[in-house]
Formats: sequence, structure tokens, C-alpha cells
Amino acid sequence: MQRQSECASAHEIENVLTLLASTPREISRIARGLNEQQLHRQPQKDTWSAQEIVAHLRGCADAYGHWINRMLAEDHPTIRYVSPRSWIRKTNYLQLTFKETLKGFSEQRDDLLIVLTKLKPAAWAMGATFTGTVSGRNATVFDYAVRMANHEVRHLDQIRRTIGR
Repeated sequence: MQRQSECASAHEIENVLTLLASTPREISRIARGLNEQQLHRQPQKDTWSAQEIVAHLRGCADAYGHWINRMLAEDHPTIRYVSPRSWIRKTNYLQLTFKETLKGFSEQRDDLLIVLTKLKPAAWAMGATFTGTVSGRNATVFDYAVRMANHEVRHLDQIRRTIGR
């Protein structure tokens, strides 16, 4: 899913919901049978382990999910963009086991999907203006759902490469 739009079709919405729902299950499938040591191993210096990638995805989902909820709760809010990479430093996600991190990510995703699956089509076009590093940029609920899904797809490939699958 590549396109970002204020007027998403039912098909596009269904595609993004499918991708968002599948990410935690796919991570679990990729990691099946591996132990914590394997999942925390960095394949090369200055590269992320599978654990660090999932912690990163969880941190990104924190930020994106918060912004989506604000767009739905407020009338076109102005939101200060905070880098998910900066946000993760405020959490303990990198210190958790892979299993704990994936469990938290999965629960968080379930909560977001409950919200998103109940949306009427017009709600997907609700938006915000972001300030900070992307000053004055407008984005919608759909835009951030697509952004999250595309970002996770790229990291699924990274997890596969990291653990050699």
C-alpha cells in the first residue's frame, strides 16, 4: 500500500487494516522457534537485532496511534511531531525480552484496530497539522495508518534478514 489520500476508498481502507492486523502475527511467525539470545543478536556491529526492530515498531506505533486518536478526538488539531526514535528512549522497550515487546506491540495493535475498524469512511479523512520537523504538514488518519503499515512492511523484511529467514 503506497498511496496516501484524504479520500480513501473502502478497498484501500480494507487493505491497510489487513496489513496492520497481520504485522504482529507475521513477526511471531518469523521468530517462531528462536530463543531470546538469537532474537537479541545483532548480525553486525551497528545493526539492530530482531528485538530492537520490534521495540522500534512498538515505539512508532505509540506515536502514530496517539496521533490517530488525537485526530479522531479533536477538530483538526495541531500536533508537534516527535520522532519515534526519540520517543523510544523514554520507554523500557529495548530492555524487555522479545516476547514481552511483541506481546505489548500486539496488544497495542489490537486496541488500535478496534478503533479503526469502527470508523465510518469520513472519519478516515479527519486530520491534523503537524509542526516540528515536518512544520505545517497536514495528514489524515488514513495517511498515518498507511504510513504505519508501509513502515512495518519494510521492517518485516529487515527482521527476516536479521535472523536469516
